[in-house]
Amino acid sequence: MSVSTGDRVLVTGAASGLGLALVTQLLDRGCRVLATDVHTDLPASISALHGDLTYQPLDVRTDADWARALTWVQETWKGIDVVVNNAGVAAGGRIDLTTTDEWEWITEINLLGVARGCRTFAPLLKAQRSGTLVNTASAAGLVHPPRMSEYNAVKAGVVALSETLRWELEPYGVGVSVICPSFFRTNLADSIRSADPDASASARQLIDGSRRSADTVAAEVLRQLDAGKHVILPDRDARVAYATKRFAPWLYRAAMLRTARKAAADEEARGGARTQGARVAR
Repeated sequence: MSVSTGDRVLVTGAASGLGLALVTQLLDRGCRVLATDVHTDLPASISALHGDLTYQPLDVRTDADWARALTWVQETWKGIDVVVNNAGVAAGGRIDLTTTDEWEWITEINLLGVARGCRTFAPLLKAQRSGTLVNTASAAGLVHPPRMSEYNAVKAGVVALSETLRWELEPYGVGVSVICPSFFRTNLADSIRSADPDASASARQLIDGSRRSADTVAAEVLRQLDAGKHVILPDRDARVAYATKRFAPWLYRAAMLRTARKAAADEEARGGARTQGARVAR
């Protein structure tokens, strides 16, 4: 598929990060964009943009919000070309320090939020026999470092959902792509919930310290969408990590063990796990 002038595009998580970068570049292409985010009031970041742009509050955890977005699309656009399920948050940590609340929170947003978007718009796309679903996962959906169990699990779920729908919807002329970037500079770190302070600090350092910007990632995402890619690896780190896992598994294993052993050594040097965080939620 190619995203071009006049295309009708819905983007979730559009007020910041990759979502905002995608909306900006879609508008530059002349697309008509329905930007959505959890904020009830129009975000300043969206109001500063110019083009054929509408904002609508949408909490991806809420079926009623999805139904309202679908109704707007049907009544205003009479159809849709691209749905970008991009909204997401961050969580992670050593498995003994994670909580049930963290698991449920990130699953509801990062995995079930994507599933709701796909489920809401699949009937319309099938009836049109055209269009594309684009789901934002992560390189963590393909390679699975230690101390990231919740995040890895939900992003792997988005990858699996996207592949499933690729085959399920292909007979109807509907495409499905999944975005799997490595770390890049965004405000994702601000959303981190974790009972493991070491993992939280490490994730923030990787995000804030990345040389890649959301704009750079968005440009590559659109380029690969134009090329019809199913799995979109928009940066070199993601491509190298995935290729290593597939074609040099001994190197992948060594890298994962090196990361895990360093984390374990650091933990032991501090006198063991921080048990105050190891609790069963509720």
